[in-house]
Amino acid sequence: MVFMTEFDKIKEDMEEWQNSYPNKKERRKSFRNLSNIDVKRLYTPNDVKELNYELDLGFPGQYPFTRGAYPNMYRGRLWTMRQFAGFGTAEQTNNRYKFLIEHGQTGLSVAFSLHTIYGIEATDQKALGEIGKEGVAIDTLKDMEILFDGIDLSKISTSMTINAPASILLAMYIVTAEKQGHSPEQLRGTIQNDILKEYIAQKSWIFPPEPSMRLIVDTIEYCTKYVPQWYTISISGYHIREAGSTAVQELAFTLADGLAYVEAGIERGLNVDDFAPRLSFFFNSHNNFFEEICKYRAARRIWAKHMKNKYGAKKPESLRLRFHTQTAGVSLTAQEPENNIVRVTLQGLAAVLGGTQSLHTNSFDEALCLPTENAVKIALRTQQIIAQESGVTDTVDPLAGSYYVEWLTNKMEEEAENYFQQINDLGGVIPAIKANFFQKEIANASYKYQQEIENRERTIVAVNQYQQKEPCTVPLLKIDEEVAKEQVNTLNIIKQERDNDKVQENLLKLKEAAKGTENLMPYIMDAIRVYASIGEIINTLKEVFGTYHEDSIF
Repeated sequence: MVFMTEFDKIKEDMEEWQNSYPNKKERRKSFRNLSNIDVKRLYTPNDVKELNYELDLGFPGQYPFTRGAYPNMYRGRLWTMRQFAGFGTAEQTNNRYKFLIEHGQTGLSVAFSLHTIYGIEATDQKALGEIGKEGVAIDTLKDMEILFDGIDLSKISTSMTINAPASILLAMYIVTAEKQGHSPEQLRGTIQNDILKEYIAQKSWIFPPEPSMRLIVDTIEYCTKYVPQWYTISISGYHIREAGSTAVQELAFTLADGLAYVEAGIERGLNVDDFAPRLSFFFNSHNNFFEEICKYRAARRIWAKHMKNKYGAKKPESLRLRFHTQTAGVSLTAQEPENNIVRVTLQGLAAVLGGTQSLHTNSFDEALCLPTENAVKIALRTQQIIAQESGVTDTVDPLAGSYYVEWLTNKMEEEAENYFQQINDLGGVIPAIKANFFQKEIANASYKYQQEIENRERTIVAVNQYQQKEPCTVPLLKIDEEVAKEQVNTLNIIKQERDNDKVQENLLKLKEAAKGTENLMPYIMDAIRVYASIGEIINTLKEVFGTYHEDSIF
């Protein structure tokens, strides 16, 4: 005698339902999310029948952390509302920070000028036309002192989006805090410091991968000892997604980078449980609502499994993936820019339902310019309304148990593991970078997505459907060209007034240390204290490390 199980009965009933209601009238032949995963018409318990609650879901704050990083999540405390800001001079950005704090922002996030990101001085010809246009111009410790003037660094959490010169900007921040009278142990924040994704996506590298990795491990080692509340890397999928990747690629490539940093720390001789708790992540939140939520849930589970099973981490803090989210800049449209408020709201809500620890919501005018104060305030109010009026913060992981959500979480984990195998087959992350594996995958995904938009297979409201020809009337923020002149003048004055013999002495010590294996952070901090510029420190390290040139893939 054959007994029908509950799953058999559901399968039989499903077939009967499908026959009774065939999908002849559906809008499209197929429904696929942004990772090209086919989405079925209906999900049932049969789609997640292999799911083991204890091993695959568990409870919030417990392994494998699928349901959340902390037991209470937003019932205990809300995410940090951390608006990304920086433009013009340090004084101008300082004023913007004070405006944001006044309106309820709970953490600062620094956007740096392009010349700062590349470690180029304001006086360099290559900096012309870029100073203060995309972020705040920082050249020496003096700029950092002005940037945080009147802001108590012992009471605020600061995130700094900087990569190749990350160790230098971190040193500036620590020294600025010291000059305010605070010890490094009091400082809270994050330095992005994720150079691998620069080779993969954003392209603002300076040195070759190997010495760049050395600098990152130097910061990890230094902060583990002296700045214990600081997150030493924000391992970033955001820029991978902005470059055109799918959500699955963002998930897989970001976690692969994170695991590569773990391996580098272990190779240095560090105990994984000493440094892993201070690694954090930075994800994008794009337009496909459920895909983004499932990406975050899968990320926590994948990280916990690998840290426990592969690297032998024992502390819950080492297994617990914590992340910052920024809504998708690439999704913003110049056409009818007010529509971006709706996009950002949905993206921010997905991040919250996915369990983010901090959030930046983009301003609706960012497809046109750096955000105006009014647009920034609307973006911040969006977070506050989600937090205080929507009710989604009242219970932890409210979408858990949805057949679709659990199936898609499993599917994204499976697809990420497939990518890990391909990366391992190439010898790891750095060999895969040099083989242009990541770059090709992202380029192909980006091209496919653009084709779908142009062929109207994917609708972007007011771009390829529902277009209107009304002119844009949104006020724009424009950076005065006088900013560049002011920055150059300030740098020249600093160089005239500082002790230049001491600067050269400390730069020479840094160069000699770079030739060996010592941790470079103390040498960088000594150079910063005598007002050596970022450009001078970078050029000193270039003499030892050289520069990196990517092979073209086209």
